[in-house]
Amino acid sequence: MEPLGSTLTATYAHPPPTPTSFLPAISTLASSYRNRFPHLNLTHSLSLPWRPSTYYKVASDFPTLAPYSTRAQRLSESAMLPFVSNRTTLFTRYTADDWYRSNLTNFQESNTSRHNSERFRVDTSRLIQDKYQQTRKTQAESTQNLGERVNDIGFWKSEITHELDEMIGETNALTDVKKRLERALVETEAPLQVARECLFHREKRMGIDLVHDEVEKQLLTEVDVILCCQERMKLHLDKAIAQLAANRAAQHELEKDLSDKQAAYRIDDKCHHLRNTSEGVSFFRGVEKVDATVSVPESWAKFTDDNILRSQCERAASAKLRDEIENLLVVTANEMWNQFNRVNMAFTNRIAETADAKNKIQVHLSKTLQEIFQTERTIESIKKAIKEKSAFLKVAQTRLDERTRRPNIELCRDIAQLRLVNEVYEVDDTIQTLQQRLREAEDTLQFLVHTKATLEHDLAVKANTLYIDQEKCMGMRRSFPNTLRLVGYC
Repeated sequence: MEPLGSTLTATYAHPPPTPTSFLPAISTLASSYRNRFPHLNLTHSLSLPWRPSTYYKVASDFPTLAPYSTRAQRLSESAMLPFVSNRTTLFTRYTADDWYRSNLTNFQESNTSRHNSERFRVDTSRLIQDKYQQTRKTQAESTQNLGERVNDIGFWKSEITHELDEMIGETNALTDVKKRLERALVETEAPLQVARECLFHREKRMGIDLVHDEVEKQLLTEVDVILCCQERMKLHLDKAIAQLAANRAAQHELEKDLSDKQAAYRIDDKCHHLRNTSEGVSFFRGVEKVDATVSVPESWAKFTDDNILRSQCERAASAKLRDEIENLLVVTANEMWNQFNRVNMAFTNRIAETADAKNKIQVHLSKTLQEIFQTERTIESIKKAIKEKSAFLKVAQTRLDERTRRPNIELCRDIAQLRLVNEVYEVDDTIQTLQQRLREAEDTLQFLVHTKATLEHDLAVKANTLYIDQEKCMGMRRSFPNTLRLVGYC
């Protein structure tokens, strides 16, 4: 027995052996041995000399075939054609031995043909059975391979689905963080505007109060801090936009691969469940010669694995960027809040210092006004004293003038004369002293008035500074965003 599925080599596949050529070839004669007599149309024999060897061979006579020869002779005598000469019976085409051998040959050929046919039927039945089993086995293997292929596609489909869900979730999370970052970036505009307006309003301070104090330093630092935070936010916002594009590209590849896997899964699952009795099966001649494949199992699996690995890498980068953005929002919010508090503390201290200076100026102004009032009264009293002393001087000078009219010897430099002269000098010196004091008092009054004007101007400057710092600047800084808004939450 040959192996199952191999081509059997049967004896019927070979031509039978050629028998010994004891008879002339049938193809060289006008008719077979079963029709020993020539055709009735023998017109050609009338024009030729009568020679038996012209159409037939002379058969030799064998002694061993005598009984058959006698029977053949009797048969030939009884079956002689009426229009053929009796002499033709001596020259027949075949002998009885030839006839007998022909029968034996036919019997042997019949036996051989039946035997070969029987073997052919047996071999064909076995071939049909073997081919049936082989075809069943091949179909079962194909069905099994299709089932394994369906399982492989289902496995990769589940992997892609899982990774796609993870990627969609990560993309949504990164999108939410990006929106928070955008809101936080927008929220930094208000503090920046407030800080710049505070610097602008403080430029309206007057005089000596237009000083580069700690408040101004902290405000400039706050502007720098907010701008630095905005730069970092914009940088991470650009990174988030690029990462979202990469995530969507990887997601698109996964979705495309998943769509292809689903289509292939439906097709292969349909093929896996096809049977010989299924509907829709038909012949498609030449389809086995069409090779439309573009991959092998290794490259096919590597393609999906590369898509998943790319998605995982992008997802890891997205998660890392998302953590960086979360940390950035917290850090920038803390930095801006800390600087905001430092600026407010500097404002509070500066307002307290300005208010204290204003109060002191008010006290000094009050004292200066009191001193001005006292100085004015002093000047009035000096003027009154000078006026009073002028009356004494007039009396003394009048007395001296009257005494100059004494006659002759009466013009005596007596004690009264001397005392009057001394009195005039004393009163005049007193008036000069009072006038000098009056001038000094007036100078003092002028200085006090100037001091009063200076104090009043300085008091107005301090009031303006307090109005700017306390009312305008601190009034605007009450609207500074809270921490939740600085980290992007509404």
